Amino acid sequence: MAGAAPIVDDLRAESDALDELVADLPAQRWTTATPAAGWTIAHQIAHLLWTDRVALIAVEDEPGFTAVLGAAAEDPSGFVDVAAEELAATPPGELLADWRTTRTALHDALLTVAEGRKLPWFGPPMSAASMATARLMETWAHGLDVADALGVTLAPTARLRSIAHIGVRTRDFAFAVHGLTPPAAPFHVKLSAPAGAPDDVWTWGPEDAEQRVTGSAEHFCMLVTQRRPRADLDVRAEGPDAERWLGIAQAFAGPPGAGRG
Repeated sequence: MAGAAPIVDDLRAESDALDELVADLPAQRWTTATPAAGWTIAHQIAHLLWTDRVALIAVEDEPGFTAVLGAAAEDPSGFVDVAAEELAATPPGELLADWRTTRTALHDALLTVAEGRKLPWFGPPMSAASMATARLMETWAHGLDVADALGVTLAPTARLRSIAHIGVRTRDFAFAVHGLTPPAAPFHVKLSAPAGAPDDVWTWGPEDAEQRVTGSAEHFCMLVTQRRPRADLDVRAEGPDAERWLGIAQAFAGPPGAGRG
């Protein structure tokens, strides 16, 4: 599927970058705490394994994914943590090998999805390209948690554009999940791209919009994935609606996130 292929390529690269961070860690380092409360490095990889696994089910076995949804509905606020806790008990070598096999199968499967097909998910159904973008966003965010735990600084890449895009596209979702009416007018978002990206600036929305957001793409992605306190970031708002959005923005599905810091 040509539409999904570039994003799947980015997803592969982002997954490989995280793999490099953990591949040579001794087993005891997998128990290192990460910024996510109660989660070690093992929990982070376990969560990605579980989510890639159920995404693969969504692609290959829609009735099977319906069963996953049913199980999740029995514990809507805890099923993610329960899955991570169970898989995190796997010996690190086995856990990493399973994630490698599963994510490769998912990446390959996404390329076979027919044009126009919508894949079921925990939120609205989505195209293969959108599924790949969501997996890219989550892999980057959890990779950032792992990097923080290891004291490693990740260099931002052009792959952030897709993550920023999903952050912009989920504006109305962020308002709705907080019980707020989304603004009627579009915002203008202008972000400075990482060094080495084909374009210096990435933009969304009309140039003459009254509500505006500016900053670096890296910090915007940290904001919408709730990986850093807003006060530590260079993202700025012009207008009351844009200001409100930056306080509640989230690019991930589910209930409102608690944020960091």
